[in-house]
Amino acid sequence: MDISVKGALVQNGMQAASYPPRSIHSMAWMAWIAAIVVIATLTRNPFYLGLMIAIAAFVRWRWTTQLALPQVALLSPLRFSLLVVASAALFNMAMVHTGSNVLFVLPSWIPLLGGAWTLEALVYGALNGVALVSLFLGFSVLNHATSVRSLLRLIPRAFYPAAVVTSIAVSFIPTTLQQIEQIREAQAVRGHRLRGVRSWLPLTIPLLEGGVERALQLAEAMTARGFASGAPVQKRWSQWLVLAGFVGVVVGWLLQIIWRQQEIGIALLVLGTLLVLAGLWRAGRRHPHTVYRAERWQLHDWLVVLGAGVAVVAYLLPWFERETLFYYPYPTLTWPLFDWRIGLATLGLLAPALS
Repeated sequence: MDISVKGALVQNGMQAASYPPRSIHSMAWMAWIAAIVVIATLTRNPFYLGLMIAIAAFVRWRWTTQLALPQVALLSPLRFSLLVVASAALFNMAMVHTGSNVLFVLPSWIPLLGGAWTLEALVYGALNGVALVSLFLGFSVLNHATSVRSLLRLIPRAFYPAAVVTSIAVSFIPTTLQQIEQIREAQAVRGHRLRGVRSWLPLTIPLLEGGVERALQLAEAMTARGFASGAPVQKRWSQWLVLAGFVGVVVGWLLQIIWRQQEIGIALLVLGTLLVLAGLWRAGRRHPHTVYRAERWQLHDWLVVLGAGVAVVAYLLPWFERETLFYYPYPTLTWPLFDWRIGLATLGLLAPALS
């Protein structure tokens, strides 16, 4: 933990029950969120989804409460989650009129909504909402635990101009919100109150002027530093490698899906992926870069990656009862199955909270 953060906690009299978690490498966080996305995509079993939501919520609590990070949101995570689940359940009930447990029936002459509204459709829609909530919690953890700067460093050097433009675009919204707050405070000191559309004019004009001024200053600074300038570089080999790699990936995927050629398809997928990576690496060599303070890869980063890998392997490989992943309540609602080994492997996602 940073010394300045510790000092701030002591000065404010905030005595945590335990030490806050240590800094985790951004690549380890990407492996963790990738595991969340894979699991939320593969399963609709309410037990597995509920377990993953509980894990993500605990990790989120660990990285917000223990570090005393500010909570800035229009809706609390609980209210947002309930809203998503309820909306998904109602939408699925309105669109899918299948199931044996009929709750009520609307007249058939009503477009789309007419017909039987069933309990099975309600449950399956709610499960889709729960999967979305798990993704929301996972990316919420990523947002609290990592900075945008550290994530942008993960972009391959071949996409250096795109990374710079992305960093500028990402920083635009918070800068604009900060400027709006400053203008509102200045107008409030002068006795100005926002009562109607016309009262927003003294706020809009300074905001536009400030935005244009910041854009011109940024353009001048980038021009002075020679951004996107210099002698043209031969990129033909890199482009051909990336193109050949994409062709290999597509052909390998088609061989697996359509012609059932598993061995050749997998070989082409691997070869195409390697060619794409080689092309990106070759293109990235044109953009040497330095880092002021590089992230250190430590032991707990390996533990986070290992926990995420164990969880993903349990859901992907046919070692356990994979039929427990595919819960389908139609045509009659049944009790979902649960494999304790898959549930135990899912606990590997707790690694960021225990580091």
